[in-house]
Parts: sequence; C-alpha cells; structure tokens
Amino acid sequence: MQSFRTEIENPIVEKDILELERKIREFQKGNVDEEKFRSLRLARGVYGQRQQGVQMIRIKLPYGKVSSKQLKRICDVSDQYSTGRLHITTRQDIQIHYVDLNRTPQLWAELEKDEVTLREACGNTVRNVTASETAGIDVDEPFDVSPYADALFKYFLRNPISQEMGRKFKVSFSASDADTGLSYMHDLGFIAKIQNGVKGFKVLIGGGLGSQPRHADVLFEFLAADRIIPLMDGVIRVFDRYGERISRAKARMKFLLKDIGLDGFKLLLQAEQKAVPLKSIPIDALAYPKIRVDHKDVPEVRIKDTHAFENWKATNLVRQKQAGYVAIGIKVLLGDFYTDKARLLADLVQEYAAGELRLSLRQNILIPFVREELVPFFYTQLEKLGFARLGYNKALDITACPGTDTCNLGIASSTGIAEKLEQVIETEYPDYINNPDVVIKISGCMNACGQHNMANIGFQGMSIRTKNKLVAPALQVLLGGGNEGNGQGRFADKVVKIPSKRGPAALRLILDDFEANGKGSSYADYYAEKGEHYFYDFLKPLTIVDNLAQEDFIDWGNTEKYRKEIGIGECAGVVIDLIATLLLESEEKIQHAEEALLAQKWAASIYYSYASMVNSAKALLTAEKTKTNTHASIIKDFDEKFIASGRIALSKSYEEMVLQLNKNEPSKTFAQRYLKDAKGVLERIQAHRKLELQDV
Repeated sequence: MQSFRTEIENPIVEKDILELERKIREFQKGNVDEEKFRSLRLARGVYGQRQQGVQMIRIKLPYGKVSSKQLKRICDVSDQYSTGRLHITTRQDIQIHYVDLNRTPQLWAELEKDEVTLREACGNTVRNVTASETAGIDVDEPFDVSPYADALFKYFLRNPISQEMGRKFKVSFSASDADTGLSYMHDLGFIAKIQNGVKGFKVLIGGGLGSQPRHADVLFEFLAADRIIPLMDGVIRVFDRYGERISRAKARMKFLLKDIGLDGFKLLLQAEQKAVPLKSIPIDALAYPKIRVDHKDVPEVRIKDTHAFENWKATNLVRQKQAGYVAIGIKVLLGDFYTDKARLLADLVQEYAAGELRLSLRQNILIPFVREELVPFFYTQLEKLGFARLGYNKALDITACPGTDTCNLGIASSTGIAEKLEQVIETEYPDYINNPDVVIKISGCMNACGQHNMANIGFQGMSIRTKNKLVAPALQVLLGGGNEGNGQGRFADKVVKIPSKRGPAALRLILDDFEANGKGSSYADYYAEKGEHYFYDFLKPLTIVDNLAQEDFIDWGNTEKYRKEIGIGECAGVVIDLIATLLLESEEKIQHAEEALLAQKWAASIYYSYASMVNSAKALLTAEKTKTNTHASIIKDFDEKFIASGRIALSKSYEEMVLQLNKNEPSKTFAQRYLKDAKGVLERIQAHRKLELQDV
C-alpha cells in the first residue's frame, strides 16, 4: 500500500521511489538481508554515516550544473529532512546528512519535482559524470562538452548494464587540454578535441586514486563524438563481466587493466561489439538548452573597501569566452554552505545572471554569465552573504573530504586540519592567496575522496602508535603530484608520517623551503628536481613520537582524546549474497526483462536476461562455497561443476548459452529467445536447489 503521494509525473521515477519505500519496509520486517538492502539503497543515493541511525544523502548533479530553481528545491529538502547544511563533494554532488531512513523516499520524491535525482549517486554504478566547471565558457575550449556529458549521463542512468558492477565507475569530461576534469585519474576520461573539423575526444581509461593510484592509459588519441556512448557501453560490459567482485581492494577498473593490459582489454572490448545496441549515437549539441541572460538595469552600489574589492577580483573572477561576461568564483570553505544563504544566492543568480550555478571539483561554486558592469553589485551582495572570501581555486583553497566528521571510513580529521592550514596560509603566507600553482588536498583515509595523492601537497588521515602503545591521530604527507594537462599527471610520493598536530609545522617547512629555493618553478617541477629524499630529510624531525604532548592525542576540531574507530565502508556497496535472495533477484531480473521486451527495449531486455542467468548460477556456486569473483569465472565454474558433470541438463554448454548476448545483435527475435533461455535456466536451477534442500 502506497503510504505517501509522490506527485511525480514520470512513471519510471515514481516506480523507483516506491520500490525504495517497499524495500525499506521489507528490510525492517526482516524479509531482506541487510547487505542486499545496503546495495539497493546505495544505488539510490542513501549512504550510512558514522553516526548510528541516520543516513547521508548524496544528490547527483551531472557535471556540477544546478539551476537556481533546483538549488532552492535542495534547500527546502535539506531544511525539512536534514540540518540545513549542504556539502559540495569533489565529484560535483551535494550531500546532506542526518536523514532518517524512513523519510528517504519522500525526500527523493520532493527533489524529483525539479528533476533532481539520487539514483546511482552511490553504490556499484556509474557515478556522477563530472566535467570542467568552465565548460561552455572556457576561453581555450574547442567546444562545449556539457551536451556530451549530459547525453552520456542520461544514457547510463538506470541502464541495466551498469546497475550491479563489482565496483563504482567514474567518468569525466575536460573542456580543454588543461584537463581540468582530471581525465588521467578516471575510469574513463574524455578531453575535448577537434580533428579535421570533427568534434571528438581524447579517451583515457583505467585511472584511479585510492591506496594504489594508477595513471590512465590512452585508449584513443581521437574518437569522434558520436562514438563515445557506444564505446562506454562496451567498456561497461567488459568491466561487468571480467571485473573483480569479491575482493574490494581489487575491484576497480584500474586493476582489470593492470591484470590484462590495454591490448588484452581491447580484445575483450572488440568481442562485445555485437552486443552494443548502436554503433553511433550522434549528440545534437544545438538542441542543448541555450543560456539566456535578462539584461536588468545595473543597481548603483558603493564599494566601501576598494582594496579588498580589487583583491577579490584578482582571485575570484574567471574570464569567459563570451564578450562582456565573466564568471564569479565563490570559495566555499570545506565545501560547506547553508540553506539560508544558498536561497539568497539562488535568487541573485536567477535575477542578475543566467539562473545557473556550477559546482566545482574543488568544492566551490562558479556563477557563469555575469555581465562585467554587474561585478561591483555582485561583490556587495556576495559580501553580505559571506561568499566573498579570497582565493578561489588558489593555494588558500584547500580541498578536504568529511573525514571523521561523518564518514565511516575516516581515520583522522580532514576538515579540522584543512581549516587550520588555511589559517596558516592566510595569516603567514599572504602571497599564496593568489597563487594557483600550489594545490593542497586532504583525505581522512586512504580512499582519496579528498584527492590527496594527486595534489602538489597532500595529507592523508592515519593513526600513529608510540612505543608505549598509545595511539594518536596522524597525517601521511604526500608531495609532488599535479596535473600536467592533456591527460598527463603525476601522483604524489608518500614522504613522511607525522602526528596530526604537526601538520601546520610541516606546511610551514614545505612552503619556506619552496620560497627560498623554488623561484621560477612550479611546485611539481621543483619537487621532481629535488627528489623525495631531500624533503624527507627536513621533515624527518616531525616524525619523532617519543616526545608527544597531551594535545597531540586530540585530533583537530575535537576536545576528547583520539580513538581510532573505523566502521564498515559503503563506497563499494559490498554485498554478502544469500542463496535464496540471489534466486529471488533472478526472478526480479526476468520480470524486468519481460517489461523491457514489452517496451521494445531489446538491448535492455537481453541484459536483464543475462544478469538473471549469471545470478542464478552464482546462487548454486555460493551454496557449494565456490568463489564467485567475476561473471566470467561464474559462467566457467558453473559449466564445469553443474553442466559438464550432468547435475543439470542443458542442450549446450552454459558458456555458449549465456554468451549468446555478445554473438548476436540486439533484436526482438533474439531478445525473446534469450529470455526463454533465461527462464529455462532459472527453472532448472530452482528445481535443483529444491532437491538439494530436501536431501539436507
């Protein structure tokens, strides 16, 4: 029985929300396994946080674009269901915290009234598609990548091929060769190019951060724009079948590339081409919504502090390729801002700009299409809202994940130390307020949500143990990372581990050394010239732990003694499968295949049938305690243990039956036949399982 009115016009979205509500009720009644439920809610943007009994909600905002109307809707939801605090992530999402699980369907329904989604913001899915926040206004861009990022986002949203992968999958678009979308650290990265008058992209594959960062490989130096969605369709199919599923530490695309190599991956990609429904998907960039700016009269303003105004213009204005316009960068401390100010900001942007804001990879806000003559007015209004801080995208602008504030995986505070380091720069190193060449990033653990291992100066939250077994919060200091452009980047070296309270001292030593010896060099080049040992030598005194004071055992932003507490991480949506649940899911996938068939979505129906067959085989292999690390191994082992041995009778090998999907092009006839095969497999497996249980 529906317990609330969604008032959602889109029946697909409404069904999704009602399904979440139904699963919550079933979970609370004990009818759904906890780990299975976790997987489902993560794919709907509902993420457990460090504090028990409440959820973090991740709102998916493709390529960081949010309209004034959408931002006000998010504010309303945050006030009603959360605490009024909005947090910008390094993937251009907005997160709200402390939400009651039972209220998440209603929350989602409210957001969808303005086409804001939670779907696939977390879990083993295609995560938010990110892009340069300057897309469409970048003076160096060959073309606007926004329509292409938007088309790719829409194609994979709810796409059956990317709902239950072994791990998350991250995609980025860069507006120009400056590679501000950071393609080299993504599963798939696209850099805008034009070749012989044709729009396209340089394509990189298999990058990633975490404890083992990997630089992406170049898959194509140039790929025409109409080929990017079919390419990713094939890439996802390969990743879904051959990617690791049990060992979380090895389940990302980068490990598959590392294991089989780029050439090996290309062979698997080629083998999937028949299954890819379309070989070309043209993207009509001209149909993408046009920017409209109403020319309001310029309000008269008086700047009280002209020196502060000029400094702000020097650090926070971004030149646009459109004559007469600039973009205004808002430095958002730690990515946190509040609904009262956000609503007023939305009104300002709606009234005097284009009604659009961009969230940046550095947790900031960019307001595009501000008429140059309106800049003084915008400054006065932003100053009233507390949004006129200096240093947008400069050294003063430190990126940090939530760390131990709310995240289960946080080991040490990242927000507390970030705030302290910004104070150090602002008061002791004022020249760095307008320095774009020193990038500082902080993560609360090795998972690198704060992107610490691609920073010039990075800090990673850790713990440290003294000789008498006392545990203190610590920071791994990483140096020398950086973005070199056009798909090239450097990952930082782990130089020393120090007590957290010595973070400011470490920063002072690093900046003093650079000031004295690094004139004329970028920090990344300076580090490369000096080498890791040089920096280790002058930072080594900070590593000594036999002289720690009482304050060293209290983390930044805390008053109580540090305790290392790490919960269960949900970034990967790890699932402990129960046999009955797996078979029930196989039935659900058959139902989805039938619905897709009726809707004439042949490729979707085929993939649901495929997922049902793999799931069904996985159930019996799980019952026999056989490893089920990849779809490919599931198919192979099921053939060996059940078909070749005669325990289950099929007219052909299981591999031949299941892998029909990449031997046939999607069509109504094949989709019908394949669905019939999937139903037959499930019936045989269910019958076999029933006999097994009778014999127990």
